[in-house]
Amino acid sequence: MPDISIIIVNYNVKEFLLNALESVFKAAQNLTLEVIVVDNASEDGSVEAVESHYPQVLLIRNKENLGFGKANNIGLEKATGRFILLLNPDTIVREDTFVKMLAFFESHPEAGMAGCKVLNPDGTLQLACRRSFPGPWTSFTKVTGLSSLFPKSKLFAKYNLTYLDENETYEVDAISGSFMMFRKDVYEKIGGFDPRFFMYGEDLDFCYRVKQAGYKVYYYHETEIIHYKGESTKRSPLDETKIFYDAMKLFVNKHFSSSFIVEFILKLAISIRRTFAFLNHYKLPILSFIADTLLFALSLLLAESIYKNNKWLGFPQSVKPMIYIIPSVLQVLVSGMFGAYKKNAISVSRSLLSLLFGVIVISSLTFFFKQYGYSRAVVLITYSLAIISFSLWRIIAKLFFKIGISVEDRAGNTIVVGTGKAALNLAKKLKSNFTDIYNVVGLIGKTFKDVGASIEGYEVLGSVGNINKIINEKNIRKVIFSSEEVSFSEMFNIVATLQNENISFLFSGARLDYLVGKSSVTMLDDIPLLKVNYNISSFSYRVLKRAFDLTLSSVILLLFYSFIYLISRVKRKRSDFENFILGVPAVFTGKKSFVGPRKSSYYKSLYIGKPGLTGYWYTEIYDRNDPEEEVKLDIYYARNQSVWLDLEILGKTLSKMLISTEK
Repeated sequence: MPDISIIIVNYNVKEFLLNALESVFKAAQNLTLEVIVVDNASEDGSVEAVESHYPQVLLIRNKENLGFGKANNIGLEKATGRFILLLNPDTIVREDTFVKMLAFFESHPEAGMAGCKVLNPDGTLQLACRRSFPGPWTSFTKVTGLSSLFPKSKLFAKYNLTYLDENETYEVDAISGSFMMFRKDVYEKIGGFDPRFFMYGEDLDFCYRVKQAGYKVYYYHETEIIHYKGESTKRSPLDETKIFYDAMKLFVNKHFSSSFIVEFILKLAISIRRTFAFLNHYKLPILSFIADTLLFALSLLLAESIYKNNKWLGFPQSVKPMIYIIPSVLQVLVSGMFGAYKKNAISVSRSLLSLLFGVIVISSLTFFFKQYGYSRAVVLITYSLAIISFSLWRIIAKLFFKIGISVEDRAGNTIVVGTGKAALNLAKKLKSNFTDIYNVVGLIGKTFKDVGASIEGYEVLGSVGNINKIINEKNIRKVIFSSEEVSFSEMFNIVATLQNENISFLFSGARLDYLVGKSSVTMLDDIPLLKVNYNISSFSYRVLKRAFDLTLSSVILLLFYSFIYLISRVKRKRSDFENFILGVPAVFTGKKSFVGPRKSSYYKSLYIGKPGLTGYWYTEIYDRNDPEEEVKLDIYYARNQSVWLDLEILGKTLSKMLISTEK
């Protein structure tokens, strides 16, 4: 009989699953494990990958996505171990996790189920790993936000138990479904999951039934896992928000229906929470929609005031306030059609494009609704004001509050933890990767003995003992672990140490063909360039970019060019700023762009933009002796180009030029 039967339900998270299995078998030590993977009809090659790399796994293939509970039940029927562990595929376990969990059960015979400490990718505690059941008061405090306002209060923070020390072990109501370990006889007594729960809520229901059967449920702090959380739902077309709250309602109906008051309070709390979740999920597009509606109405009101004269006294009272409301609503609907209201981004370019189309729509409609066609001049003034106000609030939001920036974070400075062959191969793959920018500044050794050494061109900057210092000195933004050299326990320790440093942690796959981190997967093998969607090749992006170049170059030519030209004629050496201004005529004529690649407009057969007066090649730090590094920057820019990104690069360029001039 195996010591532990580990059941993993997978749905389209191949890379995470492979990392989880690697960590599971490393944690086996001297234990006998039975690993069961139940695949819910994945389409990403998960089944083939498990068959190829882990033939010892019992693989069960479902023909459709049965959900978490039903799929686990299939695995539970096959399990033969003394203990059963339900483990999510987007997790990584420590090498000591299984040994310590078994030791805990041996010393706590009253424990029927236990979960360990569950960490987020940044090292912080995942609150769901220790919970109370959603009774009336706990639901009320959670919904109203009292639990967040008073996280250390036993009265208000009961749901997530944030008033308890995460570094202590204690009995709880429920643990996280990402890591649930229980005795085989618990399953034999209470059965598997309730199949009515498709996803979410089934772990709460299972814990509730375990306690009803007379067992205790524990949170055990001596070992931990990392859980990336929600990876399967990202790859599913299902509405996970609806499923979550439907599951909560099912839980309430099942366990609290005997009390009308309790059921009413809980259902009300769930409905309120669902509303808040929707508003929070779509807060950016909702706020953008409201802001644009108000600003357009205000622009129309100001345009009326500006154009008023003896011949036209303004809009008659009979059409107010609809004369302000209807055009405003029409314009934001047009903006919505142009994709100006995205969930995680606010786009200046799409907003401007929608306004250009909107003026045509509004002007055209006045032919059919003569009673509202008072003045074309008011329409033009309105849209002139709207262009300024719509753009201004978006630029302020992005520039000063960092809201709605959709451009992918550039990797910045990166270090690889490891000094052996695997780490070197990983560093080389990162350097040659064209889909993301990784400026690998050096390696981190496991001990101090190699510090200062140069291994195939990569300097060993420090060891895991002083990695915090290296991160601060080198302004490191990403830490990548070579899983061939660094144990998962060592990774956990480093992540825990650096959890407050705003660092991205990535774990390389065992075959160095992918990275897993921050709920994302980065493929390290180059992909065909023609299969990637590049903004710079989009017609709308190119039109906006040309309009931006023409507008800015016209302003510079009218206001600054002559003055800078005369100064440069009497100087022996031109500054970068002077060279930049003197290059503006080429932008005006269309030979160049303000921002773009330094030399060629093409990489192989791929169009990457007109040569620029500036670009990432000017603002970013990279190995300037390596032409491939510059190509990577050009391709990255081509893929993410937008007017906002051009403004950001121009701002960095100006800052760098001014600093250079001061020196």
